[in-house]
Parts: sequence; C-alpha cells; structure tokens
Amino acid sequence: MKVITRFPPSPTGHLHIGGGRTAIFNWLLARHFGGEFRLRIEDTDATRSRQEYTDSILASMKWLGLDWDGEIFYQSRRLDVYNAYIDQLLETGHAYWCDCTPEEVEAMREVARAKGEKPRYNGKCRDRGLKAGPGRVVRLRVPDDGRISFDDMVKGPISVDVSELDDMVLRRTDGMPTYNLAVVVDDHEMGVTHVFRGDDHVSNTPKQILLYQALGFDIPTFGHVPMICGPDHQKLSKRHGARAVVEYQKDGLIPQALVNYLVRLGWSHGDQEIFSLPELIQLFDGTNLNSSPAAFDPDKLKWLNAHYLRAMPLDELAAMTRPFLAELGYDVDQEKIKSLLPMYVERSTDIAMLAQALTVYFKSADEIVIEDKAKKALNDDGRQQLSRLHGLISAMPVFSAEALDALLHDYVEKNSLKFKQVGPPLRSALIGLAGGPSVHDIMAGLGKEESLKRIRRAAELAS
Repeated sequence: MKVITRFPPSPTGHLHIGGGRTAIFNWLLARHFGGEFRLRIEDTDATRSRQEYTDSILASMKWLGLDWDGEIFYQSRRLDVYNAYIDQLLETGHAYWCDCTPEEVEAMREVARAKGEKPRYNGKCRDRGLKAGPGRVVRLRVPDDGRISFDDMVKGPISVDVSELDDMVLRRTDGMPTYNLAVVVDDHEMGVTHVFRGDDHVSNTPKQILLYQALGFDIPTFGHVPMICGPDHQKLSKRHGARAVVEYQKDGLIPQALVNYLVRLGWSHGDQEIFSLPELIQLFDGTNLNSSPAAFDPDKLKWLNAHYLRAMPLDELAAMTRPFLAELGYDVDQEKIKSLLPMYVERSTDIAMLAQALTVYFKSADEIVIEDKAKKALNDDGRQQLSRLHGLISAMPVFSAEALDALLHDYVEKNSLKFKQVGPPLRSALIGLAGGPSVHDIMAGLGKEESLKRIRRAAELAS
C-alpha cells in the first residue's frame, strides 16, 4: 500500500506553528515510506477565506521545504462533488431531510440534558420521508446501536458508543456541505491512507468513520497529536512567543531549525535533539509520538537556530542574509557579505541579528553612532593612541587582517602599552561599540580608506 498523507489548512489566517508541525508530521510520514504528501485548501468559509492567506500558507510551506505531490485541492471548487455524495447517501437511506429549526434542536438537547443524557438531536425527522425544501438540512442517519472503534497512532485504541453521536448535518439550509462531509469525500478522492492532525479533531473522527462506512470508503489510519502548549502548560498564545511561520521567517530563523524544533515537539528518538532532514525522513515512521502536550520553549528554539546558523556553509548563509540587508536599505554584494560573516556568526542567533550587525560596515563614518559605554575608551589617552595609529596605518604598504594584527602588537610592545589601551579605542572608533570582533578583522572588513576615516573622526572628538 502506498502511504498518502495530506495537510488541509484553512486560508483564514497565516500558517501557525501548530499547523506547521502537523504539516511536517504528514510530510515526513509520506517521505519515509516513499509515498505522497497532498495539499488541500479548505476555503469554503467565503466570509473569512482570503487569497492573501492562501498565498502566505503556500509560501510558508515552500520556505519550510514541504513540497507536495499532485494538484492542490480547493474545496470551494468542489461543491458539486460533495453534493453528489450527499445525494448518494439520501438514495441509500443513510441520510434524510430535516426541517427542524435550530430552536427546536436546542430544545431537544435541553430535554436530554435534563434527563442526564447526551445532548443531541432526537431523530424526529428520520422517518418522515421529507424531500428537499426551503430551510431544510440533510442529516446523517446514525446506526441505532453499536460502537465506533479505531486504533489511533498516538493515543492507542479509542472506542465511542453510537449513542453519544448526533445525526449530524451534512448539508446546511443554504445548500453548503458541512466540514465533516467534505473532509471525508476529499480524503477518499485524494487516496489518503494516513491522517495526522491535532487532537482537537478526536471528536470528529467517529462521525467521519460513520460517513466512510455509509459511503463504502476505505477508512484511513488516524493519528491525533496533542496541541502545543506554552511553558506554563496553558494554551499556546503569542505571549508565549508562538506566532505564524511567516513571522519566524521575517525574524531570520533558519527553516531547517524550525522544522527540527517542531518535530521534537511531540516526537522523539532517544535523547537526540538535532536532526538533519534526511535523518528525520529515515526515522519518522509514525511511532514514538508523545500522547501528552509538548511545551513551546522560545529559548530552546533560539539555541537550536544558532546551531544551524553556525553550521551553515558561508555561501548559503550569505545568500540568506542579503535580503535582510536589502530590507534594511543596503544592497550589498554577496561575496562581501560572505567575507564579513565569520566575525559575527558566533555572535548571532538568527539572520536578522546577523544582518543588523553587518550594517555597520555599509555606513559612512559620519553615520556611526558611538554608544555611551564605548565613549569611555575615547578619553584623552585613547584619542592620542588613535592619532598615532592613524599615521602608522596610513603608511601600511599591505592592508590585511594579518598585517594589521602584526602592526598593532608591534605598536603595543614598542610603546610599553597594554592592548586594552589600544583595542577598545579602536573598536569604539570603528564600529561605535565596546564589544565586538577583533579590531584587525574589523578594519580588514571596512577597508583602509573607511577605517582611517573612522579613526580620524573619533580621534578628533571633543578635541
């Protein structure tokens, strides 16, 4: 059997990390077994669905590296298909027309509650033989007795008595099919064999299994993963640092790092924390999934992203950094970015931070703002050292990091100085910060002319 999974986002917002994790699980399972990963856009809610969200979801999927197989299914284009299956259910007696008003149905549920029973529709219209008409819905005829059982990939065996299930609506009064009906039809026509989704859908599964049975469809294997929660074990929200995938992209996260982190929120392989994508595909077979909620930890995600940042080839990292610099107003050659990266990779946790640090190399001397802490190094002695070094650096026949390092150490030794009398003033003059890379590397990155401009400017401060 070919394994076919799917991911069905609704374009009513950007792709959230919870949805992203669900997509990753389905993608990995399909890739592990050499199967197919299908994509469906559930856009039947015309009032809330927007094209910009569809575009954003697709862009986020591509950024995460989650390629899909075959054509995308759009539910809004398949209404005739759903209605044809509803008509089939009516013809076979598995569904019926109902003219009960919402108020009448609620009254039925209140009666059931008063008796201590499961609140549900009481089947009033089951045998009335109603036909289509204004204000009428189509309901599924739930069997009078029995149990619906399935073996969940995450939660294990689950069994529900049909007495707990309602004769659910399949077609609304406006003629629109309902969620459960559309999902079952789509999953069947897409050939889906395995369904990974959040455990907020567990209650839908028995209802959907009834539809599979009524329509004579093969029933897929289900897996319901617990929702992601915050570090305080409350429902995940923005205050926990959880946002849409596109926001993490804008923050400069490495997509492989986010994939790695989200997979570990609910799945494990021993104590291993860091996985390459080939490793994940090899190991993720639908087992070792946690049945308890996983806590989202922004600090751990930041740590993992820093690992991926430092392990990335400089050519690739430079290409990823360039758009962030462009966003900040600096159109920089990729080779130039690559030459500067070694100074800042170890000091950054994301690409946005990395790009911001590099901007100092693309500003003019007059644009450099010296922070208060760095100004302390530009006292009388500090500026005097800068004036002397300006002359020595101007006369250098070869301007390189190695030559600058040798010059500075020679200067310190010959003048019986300590390096802290030279390094801090230079760094303050060059980049306006008290901390940062080695000053000889900074000057090599700036170039001779720009380095001298900044040293001369700082040496003249308050003089």
